[in-house]
Amino acid sequence: MEKWTPKHDAPEPLEGPVVATITGGTILWFVLFLVQLPFYGWFDDRDATWWVWTCLAGAGLGLIGIWYVRGRDAALKRDAERKAQTAAE
Repeated sequence: MEKWTPKHDAPEPLEGPVVATITGGTILWFVLFLVQLPFYGWFDDRDATWWVWTCLAGAGLGLIGIWYVRGRDAALKRDAERKAQTAAE
């Protein structure tokens, strides 16, 4: 027997300040890394240095995310301009 699942149209994706959100998150990860750095010895004594390195990894991945969403934003703007030019002709 097949499970019955109602079929609905997918909602439009929410667009917001994606670049600002990713940039803010990246800054937050880097600030958390800097705040924990002076306490590295404390983390090392408790075998919890992964907390420090997780924050640095979050900042690094955030930089990749910033690069990605800026490219996506630029592509969306180019597509909107192309559609506007096509509609004007």
